[in-house]
Amino acid sequence: MTFIKITEQDSNYNHLEKMTVNELLTNINNEDQTVAFAVQKSIPQIEKLVLKTVEKLKNGGRIFYLGAGTSGRLGILDASECPPTFGVPHELVIGLIAGGDTAIRKAVEFAEDSTTQGWEDLLKFKVSTNDVVIGLAASGTTPYVISTLQKCNEHNITTSCITCNKNSPLAAVSQYPIEVIVGPEFVTGSSRMKAGTAQKLVLNMISTSTMIQLGKIKGNKMVDMQLSNHKLVERGKKMLINELQIDKKEANELLKKYGNVRNALLNYKK
Repeated sequence: MTFIKITEQDSNYNHLEKMTVNELLTNINNEDQTVAFAVQKSIPQIEKLVLKTVEKLKNGGRIFYLGAGTSGRLGILDASECPPTFGVPHELVIGLIAGGDTAIRKAVEFAEDSTTQGWEDLLKFKVSTNDVVIGLAASGTTPYVISTLQKCNEHNITTSCITCNKNSPLAAVSQYPIEVIVGPEFVTGSSRMKAGTAQKLVLNMISTSTMIQLGKIKGNKMVDMQLSNHKLVERGKKMLINELQIDKKEANELLKKYGNVRNALLNYKK
């Protein structure tokens, strides 16, 4: 199997330091516009993973995102947004990063090179065959991620990955590989740019489509969202006003009584 590390190939641009600010911004934006098309080509791979993930979660499973550096942070971001958006428990979608929570803000040297830590991190959550473990690595070569997916395979745990190189070592150990080939970065090797954007887009697609399949959206509204600030409370009231044709006062009373939009809708109909 041929493996070419596209994420490390030389930028399509040179002498960046000689560009004006407008040229820099325009060229970065031109490159960014190619990312969505690269993701589009990977939809069949993403679809297979989502179908499997929905099946696992319906049987009591969880999603684990596992990565290092930018990739790990993106996984944690997506996981952290699922409870407030979809009203699911914090334990349903879990993001893990090489180097632990410290690495969310500051790089932890050589953490991504460990071939044992990732599996140890998963064991703390009692990972099981009900779960889905998604490895995140733009390069597809991160030891922390590859070694963990190998252990998951040994224990019959469903594995997937999001990478931006074709035929990478990570994809080789993934049951459901997702490969988004975005090409060389504007700044050579800076995979926090197009590769990071691609991973973010795919993570959005995975979590959102999975939660919709699990019934966490009604129509196009986040009826299970946590009402954790004034903006979301007002959004909840607006949903009830539009759905039930009631006034703001009654909507407010329903939200206070039932705690979220879905419960208010269900109990109002009763």
